[in-house]
Amino acid sequence: MAGLQVLPPRSHNGPALNVEVTKLPNGLTVVSDRMEQVETVSLGVWVGAGTRFETADINGISHLLEHMAFKGTKRRSARAIAEEIEAVGGVLNAYTSRELTAYYAKVLHEDATLAVDIIADILQHSIMDEDELVRERAVVLQEIGQALDTPDDIVFDYFQETAFPNQPLGRPVLGEAKLVEHMGRDALLGYMAHHYGASRMIVAASGKIAHAQLVELAADAFLHLPAGASPTIAEGRYRGGDFRSERDLEQVHVILGLDGLSYHDPDFHALQVYSTLVGGGMSSRLFQEVREKRGLVYSIHAFASSFTDCGTFGVYAGTSEADVPEVVRVVCDELRSVGETASEEEISRARAQLKASILMSLESTGARSEQLGQQLLVFGRPIPTSETIKLIEAVDKAAIARIATRLTASRPTLAALGPISRLESYESVARRLN
Repeated sequence: MAGLQVLPPRSHNGPALNVEVTKLPNGLTVVSDRMEQVETVSLGVWVGAGTRFETADINGISHLLEHMAFKGTKRRSARAIAEEIEAVGGVLNAYTSRELTAYYAKVLHEDATLAVDIIADILQHSIMDEDELVRERAVVLQEIGQALDTPDDIVFDYFQETAFPNQPLGRPVLGEAKLVEHMGRDALLGYMAHHYGASRMIVAASGKIAHAQLVELAADAFLHLPAGASPTIAEGRYRGGDFRSERDLEQVHVILGLDGLSYHDPDFHALQVYSTLVGGGMSSRLFQEVREKRGLVYSIHAFASSFTDCGTFGVYAGTSEADVPEVVRVVCDELRSVGETASEEEISRARAQLKASILMSLESTGARSEQLGQQLLVFGRPIPTSETIKLIEAVDKAAIARIATRLTASRPTLAALGPISRLESYESVARRLN
């Protein structure tokens, strides 16, 4: 295997991680994290292609392609793919996000060869059978319809579209029904050929597997993978704005959001602590103030979504028509004041929640392989857990105040659906935050 570039293992705090990285001659990156104490291995391919790489006329093609990859290759029928992985007790799945698509499996360690072979097969030799495509388009259309009928789900799409209007980053991951129902085989194969290149794909595994074994399996299985180009993507430009839709529902589903931070922003970890403090658990400010003290909601939480060049921060709540004005007022008050009033105890508790979540995830082979795949795509290297923990521990009152100032300086995004007649105007909400 001449031409391999091997990076040295990296040490991490917490449970021992034996991370090694190799780049194959065709540009494919292979990363492994050996865990001798388990009997399984989680492995997959993370592809740097998602919704924001689509043009407006093919919105949803990344997600449809993810479905169709399992519907038959030159060697296996769709049924054979399912039967082969389940015959060894394994699981095979995939997901699409705005910046990547992942195909992954979990098997007993002795079945790693089969798992790699199946994933390599569906990513290089899918035939995109016309009959299967007709059926799978119908399945995806059902999925889109289900999302539209799930208000606490679809409101996030409306929020994203309002935050990033007329941009790939603002389009729905599932796509628009009117576009998906006309996507053909040639479009899928063309998109795959253009975006599924070795240089934009990470083979990641965690569990009972040696790095040399994984490298050999990947080198043999991905022989037909083209090097691929690196398509440019439009810069994400947060705009903010107002979306509201009157619906006959029992609750108002509302998201109030602000301009967030990219993965690469120096304040990224401070934002994670801030989000946890504000609405990340039962002890968070919003849960205590809005649900426990006032009984205004069943569900309320904050989120911080980051991308390679931008991001969003937001608060979701589901509440009654009568209570939505008070919920919005309290959320605005907390977002406006938390930078000045956050206590050392609150910040310490939020840091502890984040650290515990990270360290607990290291007990899962699936979480560890996914983490490695995403880190290699975003940062080009595995991030030691010790490095992440150190950055979280460095978040102090000054950092929380800085995040609060940065967030509330932006134009808000308001998305709501349900019985919204009592929801105050966008201008009024914007004034509350300034």
